[in-house]
Amino acid sequence: MASAAEKMSPLERKSSEGNSPVGVIDQEKMSHTPPGDAHAPYLDPFTMDEDYDGKPTEEELHTLRRVPGTIPIMAYLICIVEFCERASYYGVQPLISNYVNRPLPEGGNGWGAPPPNTQKTGGALGMGTKIANAVTQSFSMLAYSLPLLFGYLADAKTGRFKLICWGVGVFGIAHVLMVVAGSKDLLANGQTQGPYFLSVYILAIGAAMFKPNVSPLLLDQITTTVPKVITLSSGERVIQDPESTTERVMLWFYLMINIGGFMGVATSYSEKYVGWWLAFLIPLILYLPLPLLLWFLYKRMILHPPAGSDLPNVFRILGICFKRGGIKKFGRHGFWDLAKPSNIAAANLEATYPTDWNDQFVEDVRRTFQATGIFCFFPIQYINDNGLGGAANFLSTMLETNGVPNDVIGNFNSLSIIAMAPVLNYGLYPLLRKFNIHYGPVARITTGLAMSTLGGVGYTILNYYAYKESPCGEYGSSDCSVGTGVAPISIWWLAIPFAIGGISELFVNVPAYGIAYSRAPVNMRGLVSALNLFNTAVAYAIGLACSSVVTDPYLTWVFGGPAIAGGVLTVIFWFMFRHIDKEEYVLSHNKDYHLKLTGTANVVGENELNKSTNRPAPIAENEEMMISPKQ
Repeated sequence: MASAAEKMSPLERKSSEGNSPVGVIDQEKMSHTPPGDAHAPYLDPFTMDEDYDGKPTEEELHTLRRVPGTIPIMAYLICIVEFCERASYYGVQPLISNYVNRPLPEGGNGWGAPPPNTQKTGGALGMGTKIANAVTQSFSMLAYSLPLLFGYLADAKTGRFKLICWGVGVFGIAHVLMVVAGSKDLLANGQTQGPYFLSVYILAIGAAMFKPNVSPLLLDQITTTVPKVITLSSGERVIQDPESTTERVMLWFYLMINIGGFMGVATSYSEKYVGWWLAFLIPLILYLPLPLLLWFLYKRMILHPPAGSDLPNVFRILGICFKRGGIKKFGRHGFWDLAKPSNIAAANLEATYPTDWNDQFVEDVRRTFQATGIFCFFPIQYINDNGLGGAANFLSTMLETNGVPNDVIGNFNSLSIIAMAPVLNYGLYPLLRKFNIHYGPVARITTGLAMSTLGGVGYTILNYYAYKESPCGEYGSSDCSVGTGVAPISIWWLAIPFAIGGISELFVNVPAYGIAYSRAPVNMRGLVSALNLFNTAVAYAIGLACSSVVTDPYLTWVFGGPAIAGGVLTVIFWFMFRHIDKEEYVLSHNKDYHLKLTGTANVVGENELNKSTNRPAPIAENEEMMISPKQ
């Protein structure tokens, strides 16, 4: 019988935009990994059965320098969409602690700003550190746990773009309510709790609708799918590489996120010197371009309609594997093979375990669970990056500000990313590619985990000396009025651990989104992206559970404990997952896997491009993508 590739016309063997090869990919070839310890070529030649112009030879794959391909303008515009959303989100998020924790300052202007030329901090509700920490953590926990629901809905029902638009609408309502909560009359009468808490949690819901869908939508726009040999104007022959293309666009994406996050500087200064009304109005103004941008983009983007979710079949596969192998087999070699139709057919169990998937879909599920295991290490990075709960903000209130808003210092996290992202994008990573040095996703994540641990050590040392030097001793972050109320230590020292933590995000979060997108089955990309975000929610849940101890006099150990845990888990992570950097990964094109092929020995799945010549090419053939948002 002729293969599906042999039946295709020459026109069908190319995509309309990139002359990318399409066709069937045999499951055995998809899983091929060359022997030995050396890293395999970025795209295994065994997966490239189709001929196309500029196809590199196996020798060229190993020897030629790799360069990024052309990035479509729509991808940059989606980065601007993410900037507007993150600017409005992070313009609000750093203000929550002071608004809830501190009372309306005596002698201030009535809008929440403290008296000039004092060390006092802006405030509004005066509910104390425990409640402030609980509100901050619950807000962020919702923003990063609800994406599990909305990522599933986008995959199964609505599509990504529509759910993003709904999230933007919810965002708008939240920002309007928050401006109301900055009203002078309501602040004076103590009546801002209702509109403020309502706005905070509506904002969390809007963020949860937006967040799991924007990075997959961006990746959908990239049509560079296979390496192609081109000649530069200098005469050098290079490989135009899908990985390098994705790496570049997603570092731009992450850069725009953190430029948006840096808007917290403007809102913090507004809180300190003007009041809450302006601090809340700025995020609303930054939000306003979003509806217009989305309207402009709608008819110009590659949009994939919802095609149902693969989640039910994931559970069915997991059930078959446990029934046939038992709990002791989980995590061991061959566990997932038990759900492959070829394996079930070989055991004559078709009637007992009916399937409507192919072997490659089971491989996709295996890769998804492996990615989820990687994500489980991320909460410790986030805790060391930002401090457990609101601990970093409480530490900042113990240090000399000399007119600097205490919550502005956290923006050094974003500032370090803004400074370092171009260095990685145009410096380190191209240099490594030039010398054919493979710096895989696990190596990058390990680097980030180690750096965040160093940041946690920095917080611990600063808090130790803040307690030691404060006139209030170990109660320096409480509402203390002894002397100046602060230790004679400049708040600018706090910029060091914030900056180290920010740089660690580039090494952790960016590869994480590549892993989430490339390893997920086609109809689960929103959900798997949400699983990555969910680990940030776990970090916030830990902070929420620890609210009773994230206060004086325990703050030194609140920083020190996670720093110790981070050092231990960094080592464990490397030894558990280092083998991944020696493997070759490809993005699954296995969209139409519901083939009712029970009993086939070598299941061949159709490529999502096979049925049409005008379907956009899917992104990248390999797994090492540089992707991420600020979590």
